[in-house]
Amino acid sequence: MEQVILKERTADALTLCPKFTQTFVILGKKWNGMILETLLQNGPSRFKDIAGAVSKCSDRVLVERLKELEAAGLVDRLTHADSSLIEYALTAKGAALQPVMAAAHTWGDTWLSDAECGK
Repeated sequence: MEQVILKERTADALTLCPKFTQTFVILGKKWNGMILETLLQNGPSRFKDIAGAVSKCSDRVLVERLKELEAAGLVDRLTHADSSLIEYALTAKGAALQPVMAAAHTWGDTWLSDAECGK
């Protein structure tokens, strides 16, 4: 697979690949990475469990982010016919981010100090 980050280089400007840019629009939005990581680690989860894992995110923002991730095709909202239970689960597209998230863990473990992480 060829990795292309630069779409076009001219004398005046450098343009990033739109797909690369859109990836960071999704992953770079506050809380999205932590929501996705929670679902990668825990599998299908109830709202209260995601909220507990991403504790600094308000419920209002968490609802908004889950809807955005669902619209992007990364998360499914699962309802159960025999109960009022609602869970959120990664789609195949969302689960495919696992290597990206693993690489982010590796990078953080290698390059960030405990002091930089507030420890």
